Amino acid sequence: MYHTIEFSDEFMCELEISPKQWLERLLIRIGTRLRAQIKPYVVETGKGPIEVADLFFADGSTTRMVPFASFSFVD
Repeated sequence: MYHTIEFSDEFMCELEISPKQWLERLLIRIGTRLRAQIKPYVVETGKGPIEVADLFFADGSTTRMVPFASFSFVD
């Protein structure tokens, strides 16, 4: 299921377009809205556990380990 999400932080992410291509760097700006499937999980950091998600965008690209604090659900 795709959800519309809005980013609340500006950050640089690595975008996976194809397994055969290099990762592309993408600057996501505050207020950007995108449709994505979300796969949430928790990772352990030096400051404790943090909720993150892999985002699978409608165009087939993917970015991984995006903190939940960086985006919110619009719909």
